[in-house]
Amino acid sequence: MTDTTVMEAAELPAPLNRPRLRASLGAILVREGHITVERLEEAIAGERASGRRLGEILVDLGWVAPNAVAQALAEQYGVGYIDLAGEEIDPEAARLLPGEFARRYQTLPVRFVDSDAVLVAVADPTDVVASDGLRLALGLNVRVAVAAAGDLEELLERTYRETLQIALAPDGPDQIEEKASAASLIDSVVARAVGEGASDIHFEPQESDLVVRIRVDGVLRRLVSLPMELHPTVTTRLKVMGGLDIAERRLPQDGRIVIRLGADPVELRTAVVPSTFGEQVVLRIMRRAAAGRDLSSLGLDAGSERAFTRAIRRPFGAIVVCGPTGSGKTTTLYAALELLNDDERALMTIEDPVEQDVEGVVQVEVTPRGPLTFPLGLRTILRSDPDVLLVGEIRDGETALIAVQAAMTGHLVLTTLHTHDAAGSIARLRNLGVDPHLLASSLNCIVAQRLARRLCGDCRAAYEPSPDERRQAGLPEEGGVLLHRAEGCARCGGTGYRGRTALYEVMPVRGELRKALAEPTEVIRAAALAEGMTTLAQAGAKLCRDGVSSLEEIRRILGDDPDAP
Repeated sequence: MTDTTVMEAAELPAPLNRPRLRASLGAILVREGHITVERLEEAIAGERASGRRLGEILVDLGWVAPNAVAQALAEQYGVGYIDLAGEEIDPEAARLLPGEFARRYQTLPVRFVDSDAVLVAVADPTDVVASDGLRLALGLNVRVAVAAAGDLEELLERTYRETLQIALAPDGPDQIEEKASAASLIDSVVARAVGEGASDIHFEPQESDLVVRIRVDGVLRRLVSLPMELHPTVTTRLKVMGGLDIAERRLPQDGRIVIRLGADPVELRTAVVPSTFGEQVVLRIMRRAAAGRDLSSLGLDAGSERAFTRAIRRPFGAIVVCGPTGSGKTTTLYAALELLNDDERALMTIEDPVEQDVEGVVQVEVTPRGPLTFPLGLRTILRSDPDVLLVGEIRDGETALIAVQAAMTGHLVLTTLHTHDAAGSIARLRNLGVDPHLLASSLNCIVAQRLARRLCGDCRAAYEPSPDERRQAGLPEEGGVLLHRAEGCARCGGTGYRGRTALYEVMPVRGELRKALAEPTEVIRAAALAEGMTTLAQAGAKLCRDGVSSLEEIRRILGDDPDAP
């Protein structure tokens, strides 16, 4: 990589001094055509309300690409800009900083620029404390360049993770040398999957090879193909690590693995299933729910957030969050828990597994194949005088009935359910044996949600929508508003998408809707719409209008929903 990726590198202070403030970030972004004045004013209002930084808000909303914010910050503070996509990191330069220091201050030495100076990528050019410590830690002059925060974070993880690397074959998929031991091979695959933000790893035996795929942003993609001869060794190793029976090859098994990558432990849930060409192994990467998330950061529109907050603020009743596996339900419930967590309430959770350690909350974990079940744990917890109870998931009629009764007897119950939409959750609870009159007395609110992939801000392409697409996105028949589609670039791995955002359907149970809970789902849905509920399809259409996601992605996650775009 040549120095052309670094803008104004020759003008950088060496050593690094306090940045020279120029035009405001917003003014630069407007001048360069990255954002309109109206959207900037809306984002500034959000900055004042939330205390978050303007650049973070603009990127999270999908209004400005991360690298555009980084370039504007570089201009604002009179330092350089560096595009880290495809940048070759000099290992000798990177080794100048301990990994802990580099991660803490979001700082990465990229390469030497002369005998006594090193080029350093930073996300925040205003962090003078980091810059002072940087000169001392490096023992060299520092030339600083601003990089997109997401790119820098990803590169920090890859640079400072001590693990075997998967080598790229020149003419095909990634290959791993057969000499590598099963243990190091598995470490390598897990490290690569974790580095790319995957949620699951699939080891799938085929007729001639063992295919390894990872699920990133909800979509599977091939990571590597291994010789089929490695399948018995890899499968046996994974079963041993998960405490499973290596002699049993005819029945499904499940377990748990903790693998250490560098200094970081990674927990994996293991599922082994016999298939035509041998046992398939799927590893679910258990990530802790985002700590300290508040409701304002979840992406709810203003009306839905108010309705959800009112339901949570009630002293008792049930809040149910529904959606498929991996749709972010637990993150939403933990944000609600964060809002309620104070010294005046006793908060308890029962989960499988506990996904985040929360200070001030008593948490109980249901273990696979263990004696503690959700119904047994719930009965015991309710004798422990909780004010707020988070039930990880309602899986059976007994758990459903206990949770509903707890909501009726003075407890606030937060829980999840696997259903497609908010109105359909009522039918599911009735099918589990809960009387509609109990539901009418206990339910505060039902929330349905999905996670949609965000369009990559660096390669998304604007286009003139067809009349049908205008209708699907809720646009007027004529006008200058454009939609965006996925293209693909090096930053997003050719997919056209980077990261995900949530769609919400918030259904407060009140008024005429409360009287309709014994009716068919269509009647319940109509009553909710009459109360002003925003549907998942409407939320998805807004993401398309705002340029955050695409019509194709919204159709993918909503499936055959008749109201989907």
